[in-house]
Amino acid sequence: MLTNELRVFLSPPNMSGNEQKYINEAFDQNWIAPLGPNVDAFEEDLSSYCNVRSTAALSSGTAALHLAMILLGVNSGDEVMVSTFTFSATVNPIVYQGAMPVFIDSETTTWNMDPELLREALMHRKKNGNLNKVKAIVVVHLYGMPAKMAEIMEISEEFGIPVIEDAAEALGSTYSNKPLGSFGKMSILSFNGNKIITTSGGGALLANDDELIRKARFLATQARDNAPHYQHSHIGYNYRMSNVLAGIGRGQLEVIDERVKQKREVYSYYYQQLCGIDGIEFLEEPDGRFFSNRWLTTMIIDSKKIRVNREIIQEKLEKVNIETRPLWKPMHLQPIFKHYPKYLNSVSEKLFDVGLCLPSGSDLSDDTLERILGHLKEILIK
Repeated sequence: MLTNELRVFLSPPNMSGNEQKYINEAFDQNWIAPLGPNVDAFEEDLSSYCNVRSTAALSSGTAALHLAMILLGVNSGDEVMVSTFTFSATVNPIVYQGAMPVFIDSETTTWNMDPELLREALMHRKKNGNLNKVKAIVVVHLYGMPAKMAEIMEISEEFGIPVIEDAAEALGSTYSNKPLGSFGKMSILSFNGNKIITTSGGGALLANDDELIRKARFLATQARDNAPHYQHSHIGYNYRMSNVLAGIGRGQLEVIDERVKQKREVYSYYYQQLCGIDGIEFLEEPDGRFFSNRWLTTMIIDSKKIRVNREIIQEKLEKVNIETRPLWKPMHLQPIFKHYPKYLNSVSEKLFDVGLCLPSGSDLSDDTLERILGHLKEILIK
């Protein structure tokens, strides 16, 4: 039987208080459109925060990835190297273009794309004379943890293949003191309702190439030519962000550093309280180069030591109205993607079997954290 206690969500939105001001400005100025001052200002602020030249605010992170594929000329018969340990939105835009995703498994320290497997996949194609089919490397910064960008960028340069960073979960994270989203040829962000900051629904495409972003904005507004009438020379998309939603984003971005601090404090609380339990491990930053925004706190469970598995923990917490979630099911295990090429080492499959995402809202109170911890300890210690 479910408890009467209030629901604890995994990662709910947390408003700053200034969102309404920017929304009101949009209404007062009648900028209720997928263009306007809030969009312009939000793009400028994102570019500054992520240390990139240019940003296009869009309707979703998926839209941003789709435009990145188009801008790199990804088409039928091409291949894209992509992290298998991710959400399906990372892979769908590759298939939209008729291209083939090639799944690369994770390494154990960050849970992100394994550079050695990436190199192996590219060497196979070079040996077979098919390297020209590979148009991009899409690397995901999972749960806010930076991937091994030094190694991946080195491989990118060696083989001449551009990197797209899927930083949907990683705004506010850094690698070697450089913001994630500033390494790749292009990068994407997501502002879905569960992300570290939100625009309700939305995303962004970032690049250090102004022309790429100009083209992205053109394609995202139905590819309307510069003519006195409606004229189109390219297929376009309705992918631009609303000026109203961009107002939410402006208010959210003003407190991004505070949100990162709060998320990291939540992680530290769980870690300090639970790391001493034999059979519980957390995803730790490998060394000083890696700074995670800790979008979600995740733990892995050794059921041989604790005698309860991930499913039991999740079920018991759900009965007391606490939301948790398994780690991402790898893409190579998904029915729709199982026939695509893959380079595996079993890391992502093992993590999926034993990993759990804990409630990680930036507005979690001390009392709520103590409630979660009390239930967790009761389950784990028994």
